[in-house]
Amino acid sequence: MKYDDWHILRFEELASTNDEAQKYCRKPGYLTAVKAKRQTAGRGRLGRKWLSYEGNLFCSLVLEFELQALGQLVLVSALSVLETVKELAPAANVQLKWPNDVLLNGAKVCGMLLEKGAGDYMIVGIGVNIVKAPDRAETLYPATALADCGIRTTADAFLERCLHKLTENMQILEREGIAPLRRKWLNNAKNVGKEITVRQDNREIKGIFAGLDDSGNLLLQQENAIKTILAGDVFYDEK
Repeated sequence: MKYDDWHILRFEELASTNDEAQKYCRKPGYLTAVKAKRQTAGRGRLGRKWLSYEGNLFCSLVLEFELQALGQLVLVSALSVLETVKELAPAANVQLKWPNDVLLNGAKVCGMLLEKGAGDYMIVGIGVNIVKAPDRAETLYPATALADCGIRTTADAFLERCLHKLTENMQILEREGIAPLRRKWLNNAKNVGKEITVRQDNREIKGIFAGLDDSGNLLLQQENAIKTILAGDVFYDEK
């Protein structure tokens, strides 16, 4: 698969870029990015509402990718967004939060929603706060925007840079496997080696953030055992 031939489809308004992207899961070797200026029914993980302010980036990427390697695609996608932000602002305090969030100055600037498409396709929904972030009362985790931190760009310019980074990282994945990308992810992750809390439904699990496995799952050390976490929301002890 070549990852250097993206076809960007631009819309003034869509209910959901992920829903629109489902229409393009049928062309082998054809890479599609669906982007909307406005999104009226955006959603995040676990069915949460994604607040879509005009000027922010709402896009969905259509990729042929094995479902059993979904965690690797999450890892690569989040890493590519982080590297895009770093390219725009090399001195910025930008970090990764498992499974698929990008933090800027400790607050969420990007979230993702990966969904199964038709056949062998996966859809990577990416939302980046370019000009405006939701208020704290409206979010599970504090949010910020690139503009709040003095980073000036547009949604179109950010997307083009991000696709370039994603292309580079997918080529690394094909040539060398997940190991070098996992190292890069962990080098940019928040609180590796420190205690974190993972919320799953109505329970919380605490432990030391011990890394990621080859599938992109979180490894949590509890006493003398390593627990593998497949899904959940990570929170930090900020005391």
